[in-house]
Amino acid sequence: MTILGIDPGTNFMGYGVIECNGSKIECKAIGILDIHNVKDTYLKLKMIYDRVSGLAVSYKPEELAIEAQFYEKNAQSMLKLGRAQGVAIAAAVNAGMQVFEYEPRKIKLAITGSGSASKEQVARMLANTVKINEFPDKYDATDALAAAVCHHYQKRLPVQKSGSNSWAAFIANNPDRVKIS
Repeated sequence: MTILGIDPGTNFMGYGVIECNGSKIECKAIGILDIHNVKDTYLKLKMIYDRVSGLAVSYKPEELAIEAQFYEKNAQSMLKLGRAQGVAIAAAVNAGMQVFEYEPRKIKLAITGSGSASKEQVARMLANTVKINEFPDKYDATDALAAAVCHHYQKRLPVQKSGSNSWAAFIANNPDRVKIS
């Protein structure tokens, strides 16, 4: 399974591509699209679309894990970020990917065990989890890689078939996952 992770932005868009085989995770690509000097808003959106499309052609990911917007006081910033996110999603859907959206706190929790972890903590944990040949200068790239790794972890969680959190309920609902020796 190949997963593309995106941290959307209108100045820097982070991306990370991982290939998963069981519990093994290999980083295939990590980087940023630097568009902070581009003045034309619509050209920025085209560049985001083109980069996501190019990553889809190069790595053929089946799924996209994208960081969700979080509430921001500046409505104009939210609008710009929403456009960037929408364009990235449109490019992924156009390439045939399934899209999964994760809130920043959930990504941080999956990677570090703390939903309030710093970007530096996330990057350090990723460095220990996924072998990265060249560490990027911007945290947008590691945030994108973290979204992809978070998605991989979420896919590996057992499916809970009932509302109960007890082991007895889990065993009753998942007899195929219980091995008695």
